[in-house]
Amino acid sequence: MPQSTTRYRTHPASLTIPAGLAAGFAGGAAEIAWIMLYAQVSGTDAAAVANGVTVSLFPALGAAPAAVALGIALHMGLAVLLGAAIAMALRLCVPRLAGTWLEPLTVIGLLVAVWAVNFLVVLPVINPGFVELVPLGVGLTSKVLFGAAAALVLCARDRRAG
Repeated sequence: MPQSTTRYRTHPASLTIPAGLAAGFAGGAAEIAWIMLYAQVSGTDAAAVANGVTVSLFPALGAAPAAVALGIALHMGLAVLLGAAIAMALRLCVPRLAGTWLEPLTVIGLLVAVWAVNFLVVLPVINPGFVELVPLGVGLTSKVLFGAAAALVLCARDRRAG
């Protein structure tokens, strides 16, 4: 069978979704590591950040004994879903970026957009205390690290698939 002359690779959903889930997991883990580092350096309570995630989504559970663990689980669940959504959006909207140097920049750019919506629009309404707990620059750095980690996973997948 002749080789395709297409200049870009396309990945079916059966490959893209698992890669996106892995990218989201890596990104979520990078954010947790960053917040833990920030907490150590600044004297902030990392558990309060995890609890803030719970309070943001389920305010009534903020005082529950498992609120911190729930916050971490919620964060990672949202992270893997976000990773899958970004991977699918890239493959559907801009498949030519796969495997190029623009792909990681686009992933990071998308995560910066997510940060902007979260920290500038959503969180000030649903949980203003969270924005005070995690300063804007710290939150932005967190999302850039998420994007970098997710992009590394997606690029590694492109190399294996290509």
